[in-house]
Amino acid sequence: MRRGMADEEKPKSRWHPSRMLAWYAVFIVHLRWVVVAFWTAATAAAVLYLPPIGTGGGDLNELVSIENPAIQSEVKSFEKFGFPLLSRVAIVQRKAEGLPPNVHAEAVTRARDLSNGAFPDAKPIIAAIPVTNSLGLVPGSEERGTTVITYLFTDADVTFEEQLEAAEQFVASHYDAEDGVIGVTGSVPARVEQGRIVLSAVPWVEIATIAAVFLIVAIAFRSPIASLVAMAVAGVAVVLTLFVGGALADRLGIPVPQETQPLLVALLLGVVTDYVVFYLSAARSEMAAGTGRLQAAERATARFTPIIATAGATAAAGTGALIVADSPAFRAFGPGMALAVLIGMLVAVTLVPALIAILGRAALWSPRTNSVPEAKELASEESNGRWSRLLTRPWFALPMLLLCIGGLLVAAAPIRDIGLGVSFVEALPAGHPARQAAAQAEEGFADGILSPTELLIQGPGVAARTTELTKLQESLARVPGVAAVIGPGNQAVPEDLNLFDSKDGSAARYLLVLSDEPLGASSIKTLTHLQGQLPGLLQAAGLSETTASFGGDTAIAKVIVDQTKHDLWRIAIAALLANLLFLMLFLRAFFAPLALLACSVLAIAATLGLTTWVFQDLLGADGLTFYVPFAAAVLLVALGSDYNIFGIGPAWKEARGRRLREALAITLPQSARAIRTAAITLAVSFGLLALVPLRPFQELAFALSIGILIDAFVVRSLLAPALLAVWNPRPEPLETAPEEAVAIASAE
Repeated sequence: MRRGMADEEKPKSRWHPSRMLAWYAVFIVHLRWVVVAFWTAATAAAVLYLPPIGTGGGDLNELVSIENPAIQSEVKSFEKFGFPLLSRVAIVQRKAEGLPPNVHAEAVTRARDLSNGAFPDAKPIIAAIPVTNSLGLVPGSEERGTTVITYLFTDADVTFEEQLEAAEQFVASHYDAEDGVIGVTGSVPARVEQGRIVLSAVPWVEIATIAAVFLIVAIAFRSPIASLVAMAVAGVAVVLTLFVGGALADRLGIPVPQETQPLLVALLLGVVTDYVVFYLSAARSEMAAGTGRLQAAERATARFTPIIATAGATAAAGTGALIVADSPAFRAFGPGMALAVLIGMLVAVTLVPALIAILGRAALWSPRTNSVPEAKELASEESNGRWSRLLTRPWFALPMLLLCIGGLLVAAAPIRDIGLGVSFVEALPAGHPARQAAAQAEEGFADGILSPTELLIQGPGVAARTTELTKLQESLARVPGVAAVIGPGNQAVPEDLNLFDSKDGSAARYLLVLSDEPLGASSIKTLTHLQGQLPGLLQAAGLSETTASFGGDTAIAKVIVDQTKHDLWRIAIAALLANLLFLMLFLRAFFAPLALLACSVLAIAATLGLTTWVFQDLLGADGLTFYVPFAAAVLLVALGSDYNIFGIGPAWKEARGRRLREALAITLPQSARAIRTAAITLAVSFGLLALVPLRPFQELAFALSIGILIDAFVVRSLLAPALLAVWNPRPEPLETAPEEAVAIASAE
């Protein structure tokens, strides 16, 4: 009796499907077995005949353009001197109590012999330069005689993997226990190790994500069969994306970074499960009301297909907006993310309705009750209904609106101090041999010793101007953040090495060791400051007619970070416009989509503020990885629009026949539980990226998971409904209400 009364008092929805949606629902349900067979065959064909994603790809750092000014400076330096000054592979020897003098001498002799070709087994290594802290080249070092770093050089066409393998083999063949070798390190070994770590971690991320998604869906629907449906649909989407994406990358010559594979898997498992959750929720409501399986599948399909299709297209357009960036790293992210979302959406809007039509009530079978659970669902909806009615009352909505805005602004405050860096060695796990070797090298010298910066000075006869060059070197050493400057004025460097003065006299160069982690935000700021001061320093030293350029990892990282900041506005405008366009088309309004998008931007600011606070302030990182804030922001804008469409879309359609406050009170209880389940699933999927033991993945995992939860539980559940309840706009009414479509959608 109570249930019947509740049903009578509850306002009925006035939404009806269009004729096209109704026919689509009938078509998919009628051909349900054909749909399942098609996706099964497509998945098998992709595995058998297409290359997997990542074949022929690289890591994001290999996507640095050859036009990078820092790389061009290194090329000019090599042309002038015939020998590079910078190495990105180094052997570290160290003993805290001090290395014996003979070990220092042997390191110098070994490097000289290697450079003279005395070790044919060392190929492809062609030269080496030893640096020992017994010479006092780095004044900032508190140690003396404890550390030797031998920089190794190879030809430019030697791959990173071959460089690392040759260095490790050289250590094994020509060093012994007395030499105190800590290990091989540098930006090249770090980049190789990052790729290996990503590839080895992918299976564990996939297994953990699948297990978590299975558990969440099973708990939410109290049905293991519902979890199996979600796993089947997500599995098809993942396999197709990885193989179709690999084929497209191979055909179009677009390198697919290794870093994207775990992110693609997490995105697909989360997003596709979101879509499955909404279809299953609708079907459960229909079957709980006594509707037959085919009719329930048709109604769920007609109701949620436009929402899911719009959400998927919006998310794909938002992530695809990265293609407008100048940065190769961002352009590499965009197509893969957009392709993943589109494939996931296409699979979901066809395969899920087909499976629901085939399984019917079995899709929601519960082992405890042996039926579709109903009592707890009704109790939950009644509770959500009371809260929704309270939230849509203006006297309650206004304080809630102000509270949400204030809280998000406080969370966003740390974003003012955000720094950006490019993680190589520092991104590795603390116990990794390459990072431990780097830490020992920094103890013996300074933080920037493994990736020094090269300053190239060019001008007629400049190499002979010893007085001016020495004066410039002294000025450079006084710049804050510079630990040491090694150049033409250093007497400890043997002249016969010809490291700093070109043979034709037209160029001179310096090696700058920075005080901070060379690829972190602090060193990038130091180099930016130094570049601004350099014209004045050259003029003061009497070298104003010369030209100067910087090379090295810090200089490359600075260009990447500057390019990223330059891309920010382009990416932001493209992503926001894409999302705004789809919201406007879906809601058939202008100002409401703007307000909802503003809510998403506020949530993203809060997310990035919290991420900055956790990693920079609490964990002491020297800036966030350059691509993390922007990749996270684009994904959150796109996925936030998903929840806009899922949460507000039904209310907006309902409000075409009643006041928006009433529509919100009716539709929010129906969508609240599905949105919570979908958000938790997506947040866990992204959060499990932290299983990849690299700092960029930990940053992405935190930013995306906390951002999804803020969006779903604060913005969509509180802020957006409160805003619309206070504002109370009136959607344009539909011109027709095709009652005949209802009969079509209900027909078997």
